[in-house]
Amino acid sequence: MRTVIFMLATLLVGCQPAPKPYDWHLPKGFPAPVVPKDNPMSDAKVALGRALFYDTNLSFNQTQSCASCHQQQYAFAEPIKQAIGSTGEVHRRNASSLVNVAYNSNLTWAHSGLTRIEQQIVMPMFSEQPIELGITGHEKAILKRFDSLDYNRMTEAAFGDSPLNFDMMVKALASFVRSLISLSSDFDRYAYQQDDNALSESAKRGLNLFFSERLECHHCHGGFNFTQSSQHQFQQLDLRPFHNTGLYNVDGKGAYPASDPGLIEVTSAPRDMGKFRAPTLRNVELSAPYMHDGSLATLRDVIEFYNAGGRGAGINSPLKNPFIHVLNLTEQEKIDLEAFLRSLTDQDFVTNPQFAAPAP
Repeated sequence: MRTVIFMLATLLVGCQPAPKPYDWHLPKGFPAPVVPKDNPMSDAKVALGRALFYDTNLSFNQTQSCASCHQQQYAFAEPIKQAIGSTGEVHRRNASSLVNVAYNSNLTWAHSGLTRIEQQIVMPMFSEQPIELGITGHEKAILKRFDSLDYNRMTEAAFGDSPLNFDMMVKALASFVRSLISLSSDFDRYAYQQDDNALSESAKRGLNLFFSERLECHHCHGGFNFTQSSQHQFQQLDLRPFHNTGLYNVDGKGAYPASDPGLIEVTSAPRDMGKFRAPTLRNVELSAPYMHDGSLATLRDVIEFYNAGGRGAGINSPLKNPFIHVLNLTEQEKIDLEAFLRSLTDQDFVTNPQFAAPAP
């Protein structure tokens, strides 16, 4: 009898409908991001993560949310040089844009060990140096804020259990952040939808310059996501995404300021001095200021920086990436290159109500 019951139970389980695959809403031909097996995507998890992303209750003093430093209208970055935490502490780095972060092979500006969004999200939540959301030491009080009817309902839909705990928070936030896909710029309409009128003549000339061996921009900002720091379902290979661009050279030997020397902090390898991750250029028009420390204010500043082959003493840095060299751009070429970079702006992305704060 027990065997019969077991067989019937097995058959019933086998007849349960499979979970609905998550719809990335990708344009035709684009690959899906890689998702960890222990945190599959679902609409319910994305909805919960979205609510958490915009909720200031996640910070210990209830002054900031994730969205405070990652604002949709600025391509989920913010228009200040360096991020400011919930206690008012100024951080040493510029807040990274979250555009297409699902495709990133490495997270943050200079950490080769952070390869999963779930790993990275823990840092702003619990870090103490610097303090961002400041959860450490206030865990019980913060969790109590989310033990509500609405959050319990969303948590049960996402995880089949409630109330919310920090593991669920991290997984839900990671799911929402992964959903922030941007592939509908004028460039995409020109390159992938064969709309010849999507780009101006100036932007077309800039495109040709960008992908030319003369400028060599595409070596660090290549692929459909315009960054070497990418992986997806058809490309699991993790390319080396960190580069010294000649922004600094404080000792004549390639050193960066001691306050932020880059990847070398993690690897201790001398060759990694001053290396930072090349970010995506999608929506780059909206994510100013630029570089890891926000020290370049405008797109024209960035173009002038690369045209000179670096900045100040950094031009002669022995650690500078060999692709960074004097370009001798004409004024018209600078205009064309900027026009191309602006063509990577996706207005649908920065106005998409599904990515905005949920209605109260």
